[in-house]
Amino acid sequence: VQLQASGGGLVQAGGSLRLSCAASGSIFSINNMDWFRQAPGKQRELVASIARDQSTNYGDSVKGRFTITRDNAKNTIYLQMNSLKPEDTAVYYCLAEVEIEPGLGYDDYRGQGTQVTVSS
Repeated sequence: VQLQASGGGLVQAGGSLRLSCAASGSIFSINNMDWFRQAPGKQRELVASIARDQSTNYGDSVKGRFTITRDNAKNTIYLQMNSLKPEDTAVYYCLAEVEIEPGLGYDDYRGQGTQVTVSS
């Protein structure tokens, strides 16, 4: 199972970016899919999470500014980030709970990070 994240870059404060994360490989089912971020010297932080039924959960620092969506047919999640702030600067990672065969249970898979830099 591979998770490919894309869409990071450099943006000015107040701007927007859209991240994508596509899961591929031997996949039977995906449960939750998440975006995490980690800035230098800081702990990893949950940004947003979306379940298979499209229910969502957000970290307090991004509520009202970020929106997570999911396309189950494409095994892909998106993160629309608006009103970006310098403190949003971090490496953003996607994570998915994947069952590769029926009955085996779910394991966590993490994609490579994508850098988001917000200049003031």
